[in-house]
Amino acid sequence: MAKQRIVVGLSGGVDSAVTAWLLQQQGHEVIGLFMKNWEDDDDSEYCSSNVDFVDAAAVADVIGIEIEHVNFAADYKDRVFAEFLREHQAGRTPNPDVLCNAEIKFKAFLDHAMRLGAAKIATGHYARVRERDGAFELLKGLDEAKDQSYFLHRLNQAQLSRTLFPVGELRKTEVRRLAAEIGLPNAKKKDSTGICFIGERPFREFLARYLSHAPGPIRDDRGRLLGQHVGLSFYTLGQRQGLGIGGVKERGAPRGGGEHAPWFVARKELDTNTLRVVQGHDHPWLLSRALRFDDAAWVAGQPPAPGVCAAKTRYRQADAACRLQPLDNGRFELDFDEPQWAVTPGQSAVLYDGEVCLGGGVIASAG
Repeated sequence: MAKQRIVVGLSGGVDSAVTAWLLQQQGHEVIGLFMKNWEDDDDSEYCSSNVDFVDAAAVADVIGIEIEHVNFAADYKDRVFAEFLREHQAGRTPNPDVLCNAEIKFKAFLDHAMRLGAAKIATGHYARVRERDGAFELLKGLDEAKDQSYFLHRLNQAQLSRTLFPVGELRKTEVRRLAAEIGLPNAKKKDSTGICFIGERPFREFLARYLSHAPGPIRDDRGRLLGQHVGLSFYTLGQRQGLGIGGVKERGAPRGGGEHAPWFVARKELDTNTLRVVQGHDHPWLLSRALRFDDAAWVAGQPPAPGVCAAKTRYRQADAACRLQPLDNGRFELDFDEPQWAVTPGQSAVLYDGEVCLGGGVIASAG
């Protein structure tokens, strides 16, 4: 690749730090850019953006590149957080990391980088881009355990044509080894596991500040009252922890598990404000052979041909064999060979052809 000006999203983490170093080693003019996406309570113990910026600046210093601090908090609130709250209020469970990538990292950040005269941007995501016959494909990262193509499936041709994912060619262990070898100050920093803007804070407590919450009944599949929920928005399908009914032992166990089997959230009935729970991981209410999705985004610019493909209905699950069927009004149906567990409206259904991520959409319903 010819030497270019490349703006790297430096998050303070080890993946983006090694990304910047690799590109600099290739002779590119590298500029670091730190994105601040949240500022409502940046002084709290959970919001680590100040610490992360210090780490990113230290990395830039060691590598010998410039770093710029850019505040996208207003964009984030308008484009990502407002939609996140709307979806929760409607009883769905959105994926803000997917939205953040589509609206902030590969729109606002990309636009800013182009204004800085960049030829391309780069991030520390575990994914790859391949150009074939003038078109760009999004591929899984080589480290399957770290692959992040699921979160990037809404990227389009224009975005992929300007994006590099250098660590997508590496395994995480190799990235850590390189960071230590180079002497990066954050070589041993643990990976962030929190949602992109919330960080590691208690999720329900955070959401309670923004969402109205009307308590209501928790009932099992037989309609028996087991307790009270704190508001349907605070629960997700398949959830096992935090239900407050762990000690309930009912007479005559519901099907799908013995009386000591754990409870799982199975349905949210908005019309009666009822949370339905079932016992047993393999209860029929938790299994779906089909789903419908809308708000589709296809990497190639158009949907793949109907027929056999593979899909994920949540991050960190194996690709599941299925068939794609277009419906009316831009909606699609997936029919799976094997039942899928806790398919959740609001989450993303992402399609694959081997290592190629084809795109996907937002799950509307499951059956």
